[in-house]
Amino acid sequence: MRMTIIATAFAALAASAANAPAAQTFKAQAVTLNAETLVRGLENPWGVAFLPDGGALVTERAGRLRLFAAGALSDPIAGVPDVAAVGQGGLLDVALAADFADSGTIFLSYSEPGEAGAGTAIARARLVRDAAGARLEDTTTIFTMNRKTNAGHHFGSRIVVHPDGTLFFTIGDRGEDNRAQDLTDHAGSVLRINPDGSVPPDNPFVGRSDAAPELWSVGHRNPQGAVFDPLTQAIWTVEHGARGGDEVNRPQAGRNYGWPVISYGRHYSGLKIGLGSEAEGYEQPAYYWDPSIAPSGVAVYEGAMFPEWQGDFLVAALKYHLVARLDRDAEGAIIGEERLFAGAFGRIRDVGIAPDGAIWLLTDERDGAIIRISRAE
Repeated sequence: MRMTIIATAFAALAASAANAPAAQTFKAQAVTLNAETLVRGLENPWGVAFLPDGGALVTERAGRLRLFAAGALSDPIAGVPDVAAVGQGGLLDVALAADFADSGTIFLSYSEPGEAGAGTAIARARLVRDAAGARLEDTTTIFTMNRKTNAGHHFGSRIVVHPDGTLFFTIGDRGEDNRAQDLTDHAGSVLRINPDGSVPPDNPFVGRSDAAPELWSVGHRNPQGAVFDPLTQAIWTVEHGARGGDEVNRPQAGRNYGWPVISYGRHYSGLKIGLGSEAEGYEQPAYYWDPSIAPSGVAVYEGAMFPEWQGDFLVAALKYHLVARLDRDAEGAIIGEERLFAGAFGRIRDVGIAPDGAIWLLTDERDGAIIRISRAE
């Protein structure tokens, strides 16, 4: 349901991503924040994954994977699959396998080129670091969506590695909204596979001739944010609406989240979407935005640096250039919102929680940056 926003933006409105100083201070409700630019010059960075040694892998949509470690950004890492870097497509998310410390395995989501166009795919690879630098070996595509098109948008593509080792990931409707209601189509859904690309036998549509077995939930427009929440022990997603109707959902097995039958937004033309905001058989969002903030990556805050934010969602937003902190109660329900950094850094594509509890932001710009948010003493 729609929650009341309990706070308004705190930001330096005159700054831009190109001209912002290396360090800035922001006042939030209960804490003062420092923002430090760690690196610039990334081309539309999209996803970040923290390594056990404190380094981080960062994707660039153009098709490059980088390692940021000891304050330095690596050259592009060899071994990345070929990508269709068109529109919103390219090299997108990166995630570590549950056994990364032993195996070095990572997963990448990307728009895969093909004869019929492009579609979301998942690759598995092994990260090798030695005296020669970093590289990927044994890169293998373990999932390819079952219908490629020439559309350049709504690839979804956020990856979450569940504690049980399975992979949840998202695919948008690829700009053809009715695909999200077609159970034979991978588009417009949350999907679940094993680390080798096989299908878990307890997936909700396994054994049905009228459904793709990888599907977990359907009726999603373009979910570009997904995270495992330790509090509720569940996957949560954040997805773009049309003109309004951005949603936060807790996708459950076999459920239908409504797009394009129900929505709290409207078509870009201003016309009503489907049946309105609710209908029997379709799930309601846990939270929504109208007007849209164009949400992308999401993280659950866990760390010692900001104890007052423990368990809250941090949502990166492309529109208004902000981070939405969604305050949650002890049961995990969203009870309020605080908007941070509006207009300060540019389009914010992803948000991650570093091992030291600091918050990292990726700005989706041609001269993209990594911004580190820490507590001001």
